[in-house]
Amino acid sequence: MFAFLDPPEIILIVVVVLVLFGGSQLPKLAKNLGKAQQEFKSGLTEGQKEAEKEKLAGGSTPTGSTDINKTLE
Repeated sequence: MFAFLDPPEIILIVVVVLVLFGGSQLPKLAKNLGKAQQEFKSGLTEGQKEAEKEKLAGGSTPTGSTDINKTLE
């Protein structure tokens, strides 16, 4: 993940984050980032499940969109 960053650059980023947010705010920040990541993943999973259901139900187009093949015919 951090293949493009050298150790001194990572240390600099950590120091800047500590200065900006303070040591007492870092656990709250990490907790909120974890919740955001979890919500994002669950949203992706839910979207994939809905797309799979639509695909199995007959491949209808999403609400509000039109099928370009039908329009061209």
